[in-house]
Amino acid sequence: MDWSLTLSFLAACFFLLVSPGPGVLTTAGVGAGFGWQPGVRYVTGLCVGSNAVMLAVASGLAALVFTVPGLRQVLLAASVLYLLYMAARIALSGSQIAFSAASREPGFVDGVLLQTINPKAYVVGTTLFSGFALWPGQFGAEVVVKLVLLNAVWIPIHLLWLYAGVSLHRLALAPQTQRLINYAMATALVLVVVMALFN
Repeated sequence: MDWSLTLSFLAACFFLLVSPGPGVLTTAGVGAGFGWQPGVRYVTGLCVGSNAVMLAVASGLAALVFTVPGLRQVLLAASVLYLLYMAARIALSGSQIAFSAASREPGFVDGVLLQTINPKAYVVGTTLFSGFALWPGQFGAEVVVKLVLLNAVWIPIHLLWLYAGVSLHRLALAPQTQRLINYAMATALVLVVVMALFN
């Protein structure tokens, strides 16, 4: 295995994952709006969904599926609608508006669903699995090694974003201040949605 290429792969993982995207922004938002335990369940779902996407990309299944006419647009639309839904849940967490307050905390299933329709997850997977030939001629071993390395970076980054969100939640801020923070996080997520639409 090429160790310098492995370090480059780890650096690519870090910079691709640490930049604000739907996964990390919703992680911080769930932490800020709902606290640690729902956040951990949500991140666990994100992790399962992320690994499923990486396996789909590595196996070529994602590329095959995206050859179906119109499917990419359908998935993009589903992604946008789901991200807007998550933004609304974060913005309205703790709201006293009876008809719009979040009815339940985001959890494991929400995390899995988000990652499977998250455009950034497919971009990251394609970048990492189509480049960086860590173990030429050993496809299975290379996929396993890449998944292990990717998760070694992915998990701490998402837990740090969750911790940042939970830290805001634990400050027991005035309700108006907490709502403003929730609105700001939801707005950031909407901006990511807008960027995804125009890229």
